[in-house]
Amino acid sequence: MTEQSQPVRLGVIGGTGLYQIDGLKDAQWVSVESPFGEPSDQILLGNLDGLDVAFLPRHGRGHRVPPGEINFRANIDVLKRVGVTDIVSLSAVGSLRDGLAPGDFLVVDQFVDRTFARVKSFFGAGLAAHVSMAHPVCGRIGADLMQAAGNVSDMRAVHGGTYLVMEGPQFSTLAESELYRAWGCDVIGMSNMPEAKLAREAEICYATVAMVTDYDCWHEDHDNVSVEGVIQVVNDNAAHARSLIIALAAGFAGRRALCDGGCDRALENAVITAPDARDAAMVARLDAVAGRVLAP
Repeated sequence: MTEQSQPVRLGVIGGTGLYQIDGLKDAQWVSVESPFGEPSDQILLGNLDGLDVAFLPRHGRGHRVPPGEINFRANIDVLKRVGVTDIVSLSAVGSLRDGLAPGDFLVVDQFVDRTFARVKSFFGAGLAAHVSMAHPVCGRIGADLMQAAGNVSDMRAVHGGTYLVMEGPQFSTLAESELYRAWGCDVIGMSNMPEAKLAREAEICYATVAMVTDYDCWHEDHDNVSVEGVIQVVNDNAAHARSLIIALAAGFAGRRALCDGGCDRALENAVITAPDARDAAMVARLDAVAGRVLAP
């Protein structure tokens, strides 16, 4: 296969309020096993405007899985196993800026990871690897998302911002919210780490669309965040999010060359453990995620 004929399958990870994807042809829910355990749900496979698509609801249909209990490793592993090359991750967030109002969409370009109780790597004792996260999202997909957003009626999208990922499941204290604002963060949520790190380890191009639902608790002119208020805006955002994916698919290439940012080659110089010292069981478990670089 030449660089110019690499097939693409778009993976869509649906966040709060997004448990299905509209307009898929030949759609079917399939179960995919992972050596990392159970993923959040089955994967919905289908075709959207000529593009192969795989949809996974991050919290499961019916929102059964809270952020801290998501099996992120299994989710990314099963997407890799069905051939996903590019991921668009949709996530409900709180705003830390006056200029980002409920209903706005932010195409994120940076993260601050404040989670502390989650497994954050496919690698470990017996097989060590270190990937770069300096630029944690794929700029190519981000540009495509902004172009697609321009084709969605009444949708306001902003390109570029920092997403602080907190552990949860509780929302922020006022002191925490003000601290994150002082750090220069733009939005806050609970679900995109270690998802972005694992996508990089799996050599999948990844981008996040943060859907603003509230002002966290810092904004004196707005009520403190509540589940009821969040859900209302989430429901209002869902139609725009589905339209965004449809618009993205219409202009997304079904084949492409290697990623300019190197996302799809992140492991080439990342594995540190010498071949003769690698744990055989870990090598086998990483057949989908890292088989390209671990194969003898």
